Amino acid sequence: MDWGTVSTEDLIDALKEVDWSSPPRPLHEFFSKFTVPRSSNKWNCRLKCNLYYYRTNYFLMILFILGLGFLRRPLAIVAAVSTALTIAFLNDSFAGTFSEKVTRFVRQISPHLAAKMRPPPMPVLRGRPSSKRAIYICGRPRWQFVIMSSVVSFTLWFVSCGLLILLWALAVGLLATIMHASFRTPNLKARLNTFREEFRAVWRNYSEL
Repeated sequence: MDWGTVSTEDLIDALKEVDWSSPPRPLHEFFSKFTVPRSSNKWNCRLKCNLYYYRTNYFLMILFILGLGFLRRPLAIVAAVSTALTIAFLNDSFAGTFSEKVTRFVRQISPHLAAKMRPPPMPVLRGRPSSKRAIYICGRPRWQFVIMSSVVSFTLWFVSCGLLILLWALAVGLLATIMHASFRTPNLKARLNTFREEFRAVWRNYSEL
């Protein structure tokens, strides 16, 4: 896969659609080999490849840095978890899995309420379900959960007076992510993984024809 032809918008869309439930890469692989990219084009390709391949590691690393910054502010830790949940809702796979698990739990308590949490039926075009549909969480559009979680997160940040610490922690976490993604040499697993994801995307588009 030629990451040089992948735009930033394509990378963001891929990160939204890919499954984030996979475990992080082992630490010995995450900190294995670092080299300086030989050109700006090599750096651009390496950055996108590593951001996609080590996405779970980077997400956990940012959460760890946030946790260190808020050891003396328990309420800020709750705000950080709420913020992470808000960001996770933007991923299609996480939103679907979260909705399914919550609905399954509610069904054990109240089947009638769980029936109301089902998403509306998919629109049908030419006798086949449309592949482009809105994402629902517990029967509600995803954007409602994102807005509600964002409001809760901002309120918690404001009450805990941890906005300045949040900005510093995010800056350190993002800088560490960019530095690692820039100098970590993509290994064979990363290349094979991107080729496999590319094949899945092509196969998915072919099956929708």
